[in-house]
Amino acid sequence: VKRDLLVRRHVNFESQVRLSAFSIIFVVLVVLELLAPRRRDSGRMLRWPGNLGIFIVNSVMMMVVPLSAVAAALMSIEYKFGLFFWFEVAFWPKVIASLILLDLIIYWQHRVFHLFPALWRVHRMHHTDTDFDVTTALRFHPVEILLSVLIKGFFIIFLGAPVFAVIAFEIILNGSAMFNHSNIRIPLWLDRIIRAIVVTPDMHRIHHSVDNSEYNRNFGFALSLWDRLFASYAEKPAGSHETMPIGLDIFNQPIEARLDRLVTQPFRKTSNPDD
Repeated sequence: VKRDLLVRRHVNFESQVRLSAFSIIFVVLVVLELLAPRRRDSGRMLRWPGNLGIFIVNSVMMMVVPLSAVAAALMSIEYKFGLFFWFEVAFWPKVIASLILLDLIIYWQHRVFHLFPALWRVHRMHHTDTDFDVTTALRFHPVEILLSVLIKGFFIIFLGAPVFAVIAFEIILNGSAMFNHSNIRIPLWLDRIIRAIVVTPDMHRIHHSVDNSEYNRNFGFALSLWDRLFASYAEKPAGSHETMPIGLDIFNQPIEARLDRLVTQPFRKTSNPDD
């Protein structure tokens, strides 16, 4: 009972902190998108209901399903299991190493979802958004969310990552995803400076190109070094950022922006609901 109360208290705390951070970052980025857009809006009113709707579906699902990164970290602590316990790493080096290694794991998770057809069918719903803004960062299929939680949980336990690091990572991951999907214009000189450390919108937008030689590049979410280190980095698109086609050659009809269509996309071959 005590363990269940501890887990519930930490999970509730994480949820409150993440919701606060999410709300602030989301509002700031939406305002910046309106004030200094990189690309012309091509259907926000059509795309946003579905993108926000799938985010709500995922949020409700995670409240019902008893899985969380924090619960995995608490399990690791309870059983003193994980690399950082076995080698008795000090707290702050453990936190820093956890943040870096978890970001590396997310990078490779992303690449694997592009590599295997069954996983790509689930992940491609994220790519069928026909434009690119902060709500694209919220557009993930529920199956992918569940798989991602399981993958993160496994590695959190394997590492023995501390709860503080896990909560910080979840906030960083969510915030960086919204930032690098945002439709904001950053001066090129500033983009180069920021991109030396973290993924910028201009860097990640290439990953949403309709060209498969480009959407199989720039997989990183937070740190930009992984794409350079593992030879998946593209500095710029073949065309211009303002006019490059976004999305995929399938599921790009306006009807596919509907929430019900987003949920069923992995199970269909085309936009024909009978397929």
